[in-house]
Amino acid sequence: MTDLLSWFSAPARRRPLLRALVAAQVLYVLGVAGAGYATTALGQRVILATTPIDPKDLLYGDFVRLHYAISATPLSAWHGSGAPQRRQAVFVLLATGADSLSTAVGVYPQAPKAGAGQAVLRGWVTDVYRGSFALRFNLERYYVPEGSGLRLEKAGRLHPLRVRVSIAPWGQARITSVDAATK
Repeated sequence: MTDLLSWFSAPARRRPLLRALVAAQVLYVLGVAGAGYATTALGQRVILATTPIDPKDLLYGDFVRLHYAISATPLSAWHGSGAPQRRQAVFVLLATGADSLSTAVGVYPQAPKAGAGQAVLRGWVTDVYRGSFALRFNLERYYVPEGSGLRLEKAGRLHPLRVRVSIAPWGQARITSVDAATK
């Protein structure tokens, strides 16, 4: 029996393995891109209110850091058996109001069933306080063209920004646009 190293040294055996590895990498990249486009195309759309902060990063360029109104939730909205814990995955049940903005109806440890006009957004608990807790949704960074982050920050000081989010049936969420609210 030959050893494994000499078995792989034959070019006839290496080519199919190399092709399979390259094909796996290409399929992975196409899958990630396809999941993003599918989230936008198939997802349920909600609008969230947010206030922006405009940080600059030398490596990543301009982005707007978003702080959502639903990120700070009172403990009375918690529907779990025990108190929420830091780093715990949670599901926020959102309902659309008369002003077309979505607000948190409840926060659950397992995904609740959404009714008509409702959506479920996955998040994580970042901090727990005496009467409230803070949430993160991995939607807190929105990259903008160079130089336009300051314009969004100034508009956000006057009125909350409206962030349009698409939530896919499998739970992935993606920001589709950020614009200034008009009153």
